[in-house]
Amino acid sequence: MSSDGNKKQFWKRNAAKVPGSIQHVYGAQHPPFDPLLHANLIKAGNKPPPATPGKPKKATTFQEFESITSDAWDVGDDDDELLAMAAQNLNIEVVMETANKEKQRQDETSELDRREDDTQEEVAEDDEDNEEEEEEDRVEEGDATSPEVSFGSQSSPYTDGRLVKSHSEAPIGSPKGERAALHRQRSLPHRPPVIPLVARMADQNTSGTPAMTEREASRLDKFKQLLAGPNTDLDELRKLSWSGIPRQVRPIAWKLLSGYLPANAERRESVLQRKRQEYFGFIQQYYDSRNDEHHQDTYRQIHIDIPRTNPLIPLFQQASVQEIFERILFIWAIRHPASGYVQGINDLVTPFFVVFVFEYIEEEVENFDVSSLQEEALRNIEADSFWCMSKLLDGIQDNYTFAQPGIQKKVKALEELVSRIDESVHRHMQQYEVEYLQFAFRWMNNLLMRELPLRCTIRLWDTYQAEPEGFSHFHLYVCAAFLVRWRKEILEERDFQGLMILLQNLPTMHWGNEEVSVLLAEAYRLKFAFADAPNHYKR
Repeated sequence: MSSDGNKKQFWKRNAAKVPGSIQHVYGAQHPPFDPLLHANLIKAGNKPPPATPGKPKKATTFQEFESITSDAWDVGDDDDELLAMAAQNLNIEVVMETANKEKQRQDETSELDRREDDTQEEVAEDDEDNEEEEEEDRVEEGDATSPEVSFGSQSSPYTDGRLVKSHSEAPIGSPKGERAALHRQRSLPHRPPVIPLVARMADQNTSGTPAMTEREASRLDKFKQLLAGPNTDLDELRKLSWSGIPRQVRPIAWKLLSGYLPANAERRESVLQRKRQEYFGFIQQYYDSRNDEHHQDTYRQIHIDIPRTNPLIPLFQQASVQEIFERILFIWAIRHPASGYVQGINDLVTPFFVVFVFEYIEEEVENFDVSSLQEEALRNIEADSFWCMSKLLDGIQDNYTFAQPGIQKKVKALEELVSRIDESVHRHMQQYEVEYLQFAFRWMNNLLMRELPLRCTIRLWDTYQAEPEGFSHFHLYVCAAFLVRWRKEILEERDFQGLMILLQNLPTMHWGNEEVSVLLAEAYRLKFAFADAPNHYKR
């Protein structure tokens, strides 16, 4: 056995740090003890040991080390003793003196900064109010609650001595910046996400005129009078609808023009009830087979495409809306095996869905939460969208059968038509080896839905449904007018890459009713000149 002296010598600690050694942890609320600052305020009985701040006296023997750290293993000890020890060192006079010194330093810095930032007075005033609110919150939470003490002026400097005027300028890692951001989040009201202009669906004109002018109000009255009769005159409805349908009557007008509803008013309710029941009968009969081996590829492609449908509009990113679209597209695909589901058909559901949602709401639809609708209303919207989309696709199904022959023929017809109406544009495309199929395939496959904002598509479809064979025949002339509309920009491009980038990203995000009306008028002129003159149409 060794002697006690040997034991002490054995446990003598060197200067090197031992893994697991206890180190003091300091924070903003409990800074290191400064004997110079506290010397005149510490009671005689509480005199601290003469240790440097941040470096506590090290134990020289194991017994001393054990006595210091034994509280870590005392499970039964209470935290009251630790709190009492902290309270002895936290003297209110010390807090007041520290706060006053900090306030004086901040005031000096604020005065210098005000001279430099005279041009930002308005911003500074707003942020000063926010800072004062934060300081009031912190004073209420802290121990120093004296009204004579202010823990911060209107603006607070950080470690670099720079006065920060707004929360966004605060250092990323600073607790003040984090608290300010959290405080601002709690104080600001909830705001819906900002919808880009291209994704807004309200009827609008670039001239800034309101959607409901005196002329539009008169047209709305004509629609209401026509639809109120026992038998709607469909020819008259088409004439009125060609120039656009008011939002208030668009749902019923689309259902009538597509052939989904009969002209006789007495039969409409029974037809609606029967067709809606029939659709949900399809759901019960076929939808469970979506994971079967011979249907899973179709369902998988639908499931992939739906989140890509109008990604800028929050309405279409709601899970319940996407489930509705999945059911509509899957049922249509298995009931039309000649074509099945083809990418691009998913876009054709959206105008019908939006229009039929307007039948149940008054507000704008971009941020509308469909879960707030009654279940019956959602079911009606889903079934009506399915049947109207089916009516549309019945007229253009050859666009989606094997090799898509309908689109091939329409693109070729577009090339011939453009060569007759604007030879300069046609030769320019040939010069730089731009094939019409490279850009116009999407125009035919998606009915220009990828080129125009959705609000413009809805207005365009008002006319398509009023035109005989609007989606299959009149659309060709709309595409020709649309291409020639950009002739100046096309002729300015001097290489293949520039032409393709332009034709695939045409600047239409600002378009409204006025631009669509001009486009349709030009398309009608082309149709009048070429549709019934085949010898004039071809060279």
